[in-house]
Amino acid sequence: MRLKFAVLGPVRAWRDDAELTLGSPKQRALLALLLTQANQPVPVHEIVDVLWGQGPPDSAVNVVQRHIGQLRRLLEPDLPVRGTSRWLVRGSGGYRLEADTADLDLLRFRALRQRARQAANEGEPAEAAELLIEALQLWRGPTASGVTPEIRSHPNFAAVDGEHLAAVKEAAQRTLEAGPDVGVRVLTTLRQAAANHPLDEVLQARLIQVLAATGHQAEALDVYQTVRARLVDDLGLDAGPELLSAQQQVLQQTVTTTASIAAPKVTVSGTNDTGFRSSTASSGHATTAFGVNTGDSGGNALEPVEKSSARRSATAETVRPAQLPADLPTFTGRFGELASLSDPRTAEDERAPTSLIRVIGGMAGVGKTALAVHWAHRVAEQFPDGQLFIDLRGFHPSGSIMKPSEAIRSFLDALGVPADRIPAGLDAQSALYRSLLADRRILIVLDNARDTEHVRPLLPGAAGCLAIVTSRNHLYGLVAGDGAYSITLDALNDADSLQLLSRRLGRDRVVEEAEAAADIVEACGHLPLALAIVSARAAMNPTFTLTSIAGELLEDRGSLDAFSGEAPVADARSAFFWSYSLVTPEAARVFRLLGLHPGADCSLAAVASLAGQEPRQIRSALTELVRASLVFESMPGRFSCHELLRTYGAELAHAQGTADEARAARHRMFDHYLHTAHAADSILAPKWERISLRPVAADVTVSQLSDQVGAVDWLQTNRPALFAVIEEDARRGHGRYAWQLATLMERYLDRNGRWEEQLLVQSTAATAAQRLGNVRGQAHAHRALGFVHGRMERWEEADAHLARALRLYQEVADFSGQGRVHRYLAFLANHRKRYDVALEHYRQAGMLYRVAHRPSGEASVLNELGWTYILMDRYGDALEQCHRAVALHREIGDRNGEAAALDSVGYAYYHLHKYSEALASYEHALRLYREISDLYLEADTLVHIGDTHQAAGRHARAVFVWHQALGILDAIGHPDAAGVRERVDSYGADRDAGAEPLDA
Repeated sequence: MRLKFAVLGPVRAWRDDAELTLGSPKQRALLALLLTQANQPVPVHEIVDVLWGQGPPDSAVNVVQRHIGQLRRLLEPDLPVRGTSRWLVRGSGGYRLEADTADLDLLRFRALRQRARQAANEGEPAEAAELLIEALQLWRGPTASGVTPEIRSHPNFAAVDGEHLAAVKEAAQRTLEAGPDVGVRVLTTLRQAAANHPLDEVLQARLIQVLAATGHQAEALDVYQTVRARLVDDLGLDAGPELLSAQQQVLQQTVTTTASIAAPKVTVSGTNDTGFRSSTASSGHATTAFGVNTGDSGGNALEPVEKSSARRSATAETVRPAQLPADLPTFTGRFGELASLSDPRTAEDERAPTSLIRVIGGMAGVGKTALAVHWAHRVAEQFPDGQLFIDLRGFHPSGSIMKPSEAIRSFLDALGVPADRIPAGLDAQSALYRSLLADRRILIVLDNARDTEHVRPLLPGAAGCLAIVTSRNHLYGLVAGDGAYSITLDALNDADSLQLLSRRLGRDRVVEEAEAAADIVEACGHLPLALAIVSARAAMNPTFTLTSIAGELLEDRGSLDAFSGEAPVADARSAFFWSYSLVTPEAARVFRLLGLHPGADCSLAAVASLAGQEPRQIRSALTELVRASLVFESMPGRFSCHELLRTYGAELAHAQGTADEARAARHRMFDHYLHTAHAADSILAPKWERISLRPVAADVTVSQLSDQVGAVDWLQTNRPALFAVIEEDARRGHGRYAWQLATLMERYLDRNGRWEEQLLVQSTAATAAQRLGNVRGQAHAHRALGFVHGRMERWEEADAHLARALRLYQEVADFSGQGRVHRYLAFLANHRKRYDVALEHYRQAGMLYRVAHRPSGEASVLNELGWTYILMDRYGDALEQCHRAVALHREIGDRNGEAAALDSVGYAYYHLHKYSEALASYEHALRLYREISDLYLEADTLVHIGDTHQAAGRHARAVFVWHQALGILDAIGHPDAAGVRERVDSYGADRDAGAEPLDA
């Protein structure tokens, strides 16, 4: 197994050929920190400082330990508990990530810089320059880009960014010594660095010198004037000696210059400063970034312009078009996408050819054109014969789509073909167009395409040309038929969204109202179009505070009024409409109904329920919406919609339908979630009492769940939507769905330690049931509230809620409900060591269950009585009650209850120091829990098995089993993980190193 890492840009990791998902933002940031300090120990206190700054929570160290454990399991999934991690090592009061130079881009970068210094010291400036260029090609953005700005501002990351800046300066200096042929290859990187550090006089001086040395004297003098003016305006300083010296060298022409730079003569292999891979030899032939030899007998060599022009068709004059629009000065982020566009191959897949076509897709307003133009400017120097750009108006508000023949005529005109020499038919025009491109290296941007056939006649046939296509539709035909490389843009992340605001409004204004800026970003859904509209309003009204603007956006939540402006450029409705208007009526209806869904994503079954159709009938409409980038398939069978698109859909639903239609769709969706949650709860505890539901309607789809794993997965995946349904029904509906869903989720939330969520959900349910006047619903909610308050040791609130629940159950003569309340009261009494009180509550619970004819409840009371006797050190009584519980649960077929009772039997034997008997009972319980896929109780029993091995002196086996339990608890995010982690840390270092682990 081989691990590879990248931190010079987005934080990434690969195990063999597979890229790893690095987990939560904090975990990703921790890995980034360890990578910047690779092969050096990073103290825990420094990790806490980096991740939380001046206000870390009390649990910070435990959180760090949990993230370390998760990273170890991610990097080395087969590592034994007792094994020593090869990559993530503990020591010196912290953690160290081991990495070889070949496996971490930062270490390769540093090694190349060191080799460059040695070459320079040995009088080999050309070799030094090549090594530095190769080092700079490893960067794909700022260090650990994607990590939150607060964390990235730490000196650890700033120091690595500083190494990049120093390397750029060194590269500029070495290229000046090596000559212009090398200098031209570092210009793009040098320009970018200078733009990012406008007041670094040494860097700006190097840029001026390299520009002059490569024949850009006018630009060099412009740079000097711009920097000098900025120094005066921003700092009140005049140009320093480096800048003045550089200017004088340009004026006196003492910088090495060249009249014409043709094909480079130095053999180079690697990635050039645009991110393209190239290999050029002294013959002048070139293998471009697309993996095609342009020096073949067909005359596609990268030659001096004069020679290649002479061989072109006499049909056109020698014209170098330059049609690219200006790059947006506010463009920000997209580092991963830029790197991917430049070279879509992974480091492990060098065999894959690089396509001549790049497709940039995504929803309206996500920034496709901005990215295409920005990247085109970055790579334009690779295409010396010019750039062509056209807006195909595939989704223009006028509805006037540009025909391919119209676009080709425009391109032929730009290439110098006289109007009377342009043929009439599209095929003939396309053939002439491709012929003119055959000997040229031209960059072509085809913006806003409707579909594949819209752009196919405009694609070049020459290997040396590049076509960049943007479209809201997924251009599957270009990918499948033409080998295009495609990326789909998502909304910006938090850091890039704030950076966009800073560039439009000024950094000081955003920093001064950082919280309001974050609220604006959230309200805009991180969508570049929405951010541009709102920031334009803020820029045009500089006296408006960002707080007031954020407040207006929050007030208008659920409406697009705040994102209305001059159509089509600055109006969200207009941008969305021209995607919506092109889909079929059935797909349009589904899109409108999706606007009624309260959560961010939903399943095919939920969409089918909204529409009142079978899932197979609705799939074609969803496929059409996905192709149009109105809906996204986040994973197979799950569909999501950007928040602003969902708002637009809801507006359309209310405008084009009736209130009754919307209400009926919502009720179908609510029934889908309610009945599927009921099915999940029935699978998780088939013998427990639960609420009864009305029969499900025929036009509602209930998801089919086969086992406990499927039930838990469904609840976990749909948890945000379930919470949203509860909230929406409590706020705007009649409240029945709210309290019923909350009741069905109680067991899942409790088992998975989601106690804060339980508090919120059950409080909402209690209010909804009270407004509805449903006594039973109120009783269920107060029972759950009492228990969760007890879990959190808020005894006064727990007692009050449970007492109220008991009164409400008595009011409706619900004996089973009363019995469960008494069990909860007994459980909490045990936690407060009030064992006699607990016994009395269990006595009453048993009697109530007998009256209600609930044998499963009676058996559970027997088990819990046994547990209470264990707490009272009455182990004989405990075994008697627990064995009775095992027998009764087995008789009624309640495997979950049987496993719980067997675990209690094991616990009693453990306290009697009968470890063999204890392990036998625990292992029986463990098998049952695994058969029914009850993850939490499986982990709980594993902890008990580990405790038993520890008590018997088998420390290594104990740690092995605890580690299994910890993996489960971490996976479900349960708070019990902290206590198990303490066991592992306490006994996992040096105990019984030679013992064989138990296969538990």
